[in-house]
Amino acid sequence: MKKIINNAENFVEETVRGIVAAHGDKVELLNDDFRILIRKDNPKKDKVGIVTGGGSGHLPTFLGYVGEGMLDGCTIGNVFASPSSQKMFDMIKACDFGKGVLCLYGNYGGDKMNFNMACELAEFEDIKTENVLVKDDVASASFDKKDTRRGVAGMLYAYKIAGAAADEGYELEKVADITRRALENIKTIGVALSPCVVPEVGKPTFNIEENKIEIGMGIHGEKGIEVRDMMTANEIADLIFDKLNEELNLQENEEVSVMVNGLGATPLEELYIIYNRIHEILKKKNINIIKPHIGEFATSMEMAGLSITIFKLEEGTKQLLLKTAITPFYTNINK
Repeated sequence: MKKIINNAENFVEETVRGIVAAHGDKVELLNDDFRILIRKDNPKKDKVGIVTGGGSGHLPTFLGYVGEGMLDGCTIGNVFASPSSQKMFDMIKACDFGKGVLCLYGNYGGDKMNFNMACELAEFEDIKTENVLVKDDVASASFDKKDTRRGVAGMLYAYKIAGAAADEGYELEKVADITRRALENIKTIGVALSPCVVPEVGKPTFNIEENKIEIGMGIHGEKGIEVRDMMTANEIADLIFDKLNEELNLQENEEVSVMVNGLGATPLEELYIIYNRIHEILKKKNINIIKPHIGEFATSMEMAGLSITIFKLEEGTKQLLLKTAITPFYTNINK
């Protein structure tokens, strides 16, 4: 293992404190607890609070999206490990502004268990909560078992829609319903060229041969649906698009947002080569792209590879996607 760290035990704390040191105008720690990041300008007004949580190692997910128009709070666990239910409860209390709190997170066992426990604690304090799970990873289960799918890069879109809906002043149930309906149209598949190393483990999470590519792996190093010989960028884009479109069934004149997401060690140039191909495919189908996202939005430490997310837009979700959001790692100014 070769990493630019001090020691593995302090990896998470030093990361979070570095974010606060750099972006202290937007975010702060709750009671100096490095496990809980909240908005510096928490509105303290009559709106739904939007919170999330999960393991570290995926920056900018989750910490990077706390801010105006997106998340009000985030709890962070160790690398690829859930935060505790107590930290989640503390965050929920801090982000209750009078209309309840939406807990929006990936479909993983530890996160589900701990958020459910935190919401039970919140109920004792008369804080109303709703849980919405992100399940956008098409490769992780077949369509008839879609409720078991993992949450990956599509979480960014979910945060954006939920945060914008909350800023509209909607009630908790409506914010949750809008977010769930948006998630029905958000689909992702990733590919990996190399594994990653968890600092406290010190060795790769899995192995890929030099001339192979893993199709559909998870962002914690979970195995994909198949291993293939290395492919060209266009072949990768074609393969992923076809698999996503089997469920999205995109039609002429529909609108989508496309995210090409680097997993931690993929040059930005390569992401744009992939996006160029996706753009060509959609243009031929007369499908319009709204606000494309190309960059690192949900990583897996230093894994080489990428994911593609397609978000089929409706008029309501399109307007929410375009609303202003300002966070340490995501900015959209709606002029």
